Amino acid sequence: MMLAAKKIFLFFILSGTLACWGAGFLFFVDQVKAYRQPSVDATLPPTQAIVVLTGGSERVMAGLDLLKAGKGVKLLISGVHASVKEASLLPTSALPDDLRSCCVVLGREASNTRGNAAETSTFMAEHHYDTLMLVTAHYHMPRSLLLFKNVMPDKIITPFPVLPDSVDLPSWWKRFGTASLLFGEYNKYLFATVCLWLGVY
Repeated sequence: MMLAAKKIFLFFILSGTLACWGAGFLFFVDQVKAYRQPSVDATLPPTQAIVVLTGGSERVMAGLDLLKAGKGVKLLISGVHASVKEASLLPTSALPDDLRSCCVVLGREASNTRGNAAETSTFMAEHHYDTLMLVTAHYHMPRSLLLFKNVMPDKIITPFPVLPDSVDLPSWWKRFGTASLLFGEYNKYLFATVCLWLGVY
């Protein structure tokens, strides 16, 4: 009798946990769906720094467009692998030489989003900047903002979500690649949230 009661209790605990996880995941997906990539025009307020998190060519191009439009003083591309050459990341046709030489910094220290936040924090301190525009994919933005705001609570962070064509959000449940990407990112977001709550980050 006692064993049966324990099994029932365990069943309800697991069911409740799964239900909470599922509800949280759907909320996360709705949050990502709500992101819109801003137009780079006069209505977009400039910031001191533009920070691109590597992970897709769309992000880098968006950062370059922002810099060319005068939406930032300097552009930091954070998380550039040591083997990646500047010429392959920044083609000659993508940026005028004067902007390339004065205003683009390749950050090669970060290997994950937590590292991106630390690398950006150092960059902001070195240049005495207080505002930044954070450029990353829409599905990556919630976790990025969480970690960046934790490391730099005194900075003003403006999200600039990029919408990759490869991510089919409207029909995510029909696309294995998109679904697995969202599941993975949601779990990483939960992990980061718990780590911050426990104070281990």
